[in-house]
Parts: sequence; structure tokens; C-alpha cells
Amino acid sequence: MSYPDFIKAFPAIDVPFPEDVVQTSVVQSEAGLVAFFTFLKDMELPMHSHGAQWGTVVAGEIELTIGSETKIYRAGDSYSIPAGVEHGAQIKAGARVIDVFEEADRYPIKA
Repeated sequence: MSYPDFIKAFPAIDVPFPEDVVQTSVVQSEAGLVAFFTFLKDMELPMHSHGAQWGTVVAGEIELTIGSETKIYRAGDSYSIPAGVEHGAQIKAGARVIDVFEEADRYPIKA
């Protein structure tokens, strides 16, 4: 099941990956950013760091490395990434993830 139409109608964010790889919808406030990701193709998310992030896998599978620990996360699994901790992932096509960022401006909203 995909996200409902009202979520898909939220604005998209400008991520450094093509829309045929990942689709996005977001809700932004002064306190943070909630992003709904749909991955259409397998992709690698290189190691990087930023403010705190919490996420949950809605569908599919991701292999996420947080610091020095690598785990497979599947539907229903959640993760928490402390601010400044390096992390990266191998994401399978068909995965859907909701990520919450403490930085409201983590990604710019597409015009």
C-alpha cells in the first residue's frame, strides 16, 4: 500500500537523488521536518551526519549503518540517530520510510 493521496499531495523536498529513484512528501514546522520517502529503485545513501533524526520503516527493507553498527530494518522497525553521528544506508526498491529531522531546514522544500 502506498501513502494516502493527501500525504502524496504534501510538498516535495529537494534531495540529491532523481525522482525516478526516490519520491518525497514533507510536513515542515519551526520545530522540525517530517519526510515521507518512497524508494522506487535500490540506492545507496552515503555516510553523512546532521542533527538528530528518528525514523520508521513502513514497508520494505533498509540496511542502515549508524556509527559503527549496521542492522537490517524492516516494516515496523524504528531507529534513532543522535545529532552528529555518521550514518548511511543501502535501501531496497519498494521501501517506504518516515523520517523526522530535528532541523526544520534539513532539506529545502521544492517550489
